[in-house]
Amino acid sequence: MIPYDSFPFFLWLLIPILPAVVLGLTQASPRTRSLWIMHVSIGMLYLILRPLTYFTQAVVYFAFEFALVRTYLYYRQSERHRNKAYVFYLAVIASLLPLLLVKFVPLLGLNHYVQTLLGNPATTALAGHAQQHAQAAHSVRGFSPSLPASPTPSGYQSFPQVQSPSGVQPLSGVQSLLGIHTLPGTHVVSAAPSNQGQMKPIWNSLLGFLGISYVTFRIVGTVIEIRDGLIKEVNLGDFISFVLFFPTLASGPIDRYRRFLADLRKTLTRQEYTGYMIEGLEYIFRGFLYKFIIAYLINRYALAPLNHAHAFWPTVKYMYAYSAYLFFDFAGYSVFAIGVSRFFGIKSPENFKAPFWAKNIKDFWQRWHISLSMWFRDYIYMRFVLTSAKKKWLTNRYTASAAGYLLLFLLMGIWHGTEWHYIIYGLYMAILMIGFEFLERLNKKKHFWGQGKAWDMLARICTLQLTCFGLLIFSGHLF
Repeated sequence: MIPYDSFPFFLWLLIPILPAVVLGLTQASPRTRSLWIMHVSIGMLYLILRPLTYFTQAVVYFAFEFALVRTYLYYRQSERHRNKAYVFYLAVIASLLPLLLVKFVPLLGLNHYVQTLLGNPATTALAGHAQQHAQAAHSVRGFSPSLPASPTPSGYQSFPQVQSPSGVQPLSGVQSLLGIHTLPGTHVVSAAPSNQGQMKPIWNSLLGFLGISYVTFRIVGTVIEIRDGLIKEVNLGDFISFVLFFPTLASGPIDRYRRFLADLRKTLTRQEYTGYMIEGLEYIFRGFLYKFIIAYLINRYALAPLNHAHAFWPTVKYMYAYSAYLFFDFAGYSVFAIGVSRFFGIKSPENFKAPFWAKNIKDFWQRWHISLSMWFRDYIYMRFVLTSAKKKWLTNRYTASAAGYLLLFLLMGIWHGTEWHYIIYGLYMAILMIGFEFLERLNKKKHFWGQGKAWDMLARICTLQLTCFGLLIFSGHLF
């Protein structure tokens, strides 16, 4: 079952939410609420990750990551050890390893060797069911309503999509961002193995469970904050609640361990919890408006007719329609997750704040997929810039900033997918950020950009065109 993808899921949500409401209105202790969150997150994980194989994968993955985090925490707190950089980097790489295997083993065409190493058990049989979860967990394919055949490593089959009865097909890339969100009535099936014995990528079925990309971000962020001395304790119950918190499991928003624990341990009065419930309902109703009405209509009447249109003006129309669809579908998912979180006393961070009203590209990234962009800013960009200054890799701060943006957006592009259009998208966004900072500095000297409402509106219009073109690159429609 895919979170927030269909109306039956919202009926299932009543099972964990109703007891949470009772606990909130009766002013249950933070410990009682946290125990309910922990148990219900495990239960919902079991419901979402079906068949049982995927639940088992998630449990093994979680056990590995928890052992890693506790081991690194012990290392940092032990008097016999120091804060060695190489140990920190090894811990980060180890926490990323499952996600890296999911992404790059199929890309490098190594599945045959892995299959041989594992003795070719039932992994191939699992792959048919695994594809639906694997797409959401780690790769973005095509990112176009036309659903072109996705590039696959040599020796593997692509996975065709089945058209819905309404004639509107799901968006494969949006599915990956949002946890395989499809429009009502759509579904995914996999192709049968070929007569030549070709197999589907087995790392997809072994590790590609729903939400692995976003869960990995939470864990890596925790490791980084342990290194910085900001996290002194990690117990099993809190870690389960944080990492497997089911409202945000599939595609965020990406929370931080200390912020999440502050909510988890907060004592809520009846009045405060009532306010949380009202906010939660408002978010959920907005999610229905965004995802199931506006996004659906845009996809059906604006995107579907342009599936195979690649002339100039149809492509321009596609660019704006796609950008609008992506916002309403993704923002719809995010407000669903935020709204459901409120019922458990957790104020998950906002993910979108009118991104198409941004006045420049930097402002856009403070409004679009905020939890992801802030994660990359804090843990990639800022750390690179500070380290390069400390190590004297780059003595000029503007050069260091430009290199930091290049690193940030290249990694962000690769995280979305290993196809070329994601890498080009990352380079494009890096160039925009570097160019904006250069023009901003130049404007302070030359004053070529004026002040006032007219200039402000012009800036917003220009930013809209640049960001929509970036999302067009991201869609893969140009490639």
